[in-house]
Amino acid sequence: MVRRLALILLLALAAVAAPPARAQSAGIVAVVNGDVITTFDIESRRRLFAAAAGLPMSPEVLARITPQVRRLLVDERLRLQEVQRRRILVSDAEIAAAVRRIEQQNGMSAGGLRASLARQGIDIRALYGQLRASIGWTKLVRAELGTQAQVDPELVQERIRAIEAATGQPEYLVGEIFIAVDDPAQEDEAARTAADLIEQLRRGAPFPAVAAQFSQAQSADQGGDLGWVRRGQLEPEVEAVITQMPVGAVSIPIRTAGGFSIVTLRGRREVGRDMATLLDLRQAFFPFDTRLDPQRPTPQQIRQLEAARRVSEGARGCEAFERAVRAAGTAQLNVPGEIRLETQNPELQRVLGGLAPGRVSDPLPTPDGIVLLVVCGRRTENLAAPNPEAIAEAILRERVDLLSRQMMRDLRRRADIDFRA
Repeated sequence: MVRRLALILLLALAAVAAPPARAQSAGIVAVVNGDVITTFDIESRRRLFAAAAGLPMSPEVLARITPQVRRLLVDERLRLQEVQRRRILVSDAEIAAAVRRIEQQNGMSAGGLRASLARQGIDIRALYGQLRASIGWTKLVRAELGTQAQVDPELVQERIRAIEAATGQPEYLVGEIFIAVDDPAQEDEAARTAADLIEQLRRGAPFPAVAAQFSQAQSADQGGDLGWVRRGQLEPEVEAVITQMPVGAVSIPIRTAGGFSIVTLRGRREVGRDMATLLDLRQAFFPFDTRLDPQRPTPQQIRQLEAARRVSEGARGCEAFERAVRAAGTAQLNVPGEIRLETQNPELQRVLGGLAPGRVSDPLPTPDGIVLLVVCGRRTENLAAPNPEAIAEAILRERVDLLSRQMMRDLRRRADIDFRA
């Protein structure tokens, strides 16, 4: 399977617990079953979302997302309270492993995430706290599934037979943001939240970042990704929209039985048919101090070009390439892993398509630096072929999502929530 290049989506899941001294000096926004949510909590989460979504941290942007942030924090506090009540334990080792995965997925060295948060004025302890709550909730829901956490192999085979029978029919790669409506009195607020999220998306916020932050479905953990779905696998109201959307479009809010859905269509293909060329790639970047003027390169730019040429001409094979890049001292090594050739831009397809495994590309100049590429492996795979492990995981995600929604609905109905000015 193609490994997607990860965004730092979990930045959008950072905790909002404030250091005690500062929290005490902040105003109270809401009280959830006796637990206080402060203005400092709101400010922390607004800044985290703006950073994760690439939005400016202007007063106007932060003010627009305040209602969604407040609703989100109430739900998070309810989850955390239930995790604590059930005595679900999350170890420091699990937190550290989650942080390290984020760093690895984004090409960061150990400690890089802490530094990135610090540059934006965010204490790493905030991230630790929310990771603890998120991991704890997932543990709780999966434990609550009991025997349903084990997927019957015969059910997997039934899904495989259904896929084979549908070969040639259209299927859709879908992302979702779900806003729950548990009570008719919540209808207007949920509709406003959905409309506000659409506005953030139209202003350039990435769909996965918004989904990770604000969606109330379990798919939020995957940036809203539902994977490939066929007709009959989505709610009828959503299916009617998805089948008519162009790739890349984002829907208006869609009212369903459980709330409002915002969906995006990321791809379309035929069931069982999706041949792909997959490349295991390494990349080196030799940065310039200033933007390149091709007619008047600076001495530093000339030195970087010469360094890139030495690596290109001298390295043979991926291990030698990595050693040479590190030895150069002025380049950044990136390991994106496996990518799909057909999804790259035409110029990159041309370069990568002509590279034999282990051969380094010629230096590729950009305004900001020199790029070198090397293909470490090449294979062809039908990405639409039924995969038993992936199907079993999809079934389990469906069960987890359904149970998570039911549990959250019950928690909201029983909660004593007091909103303050």
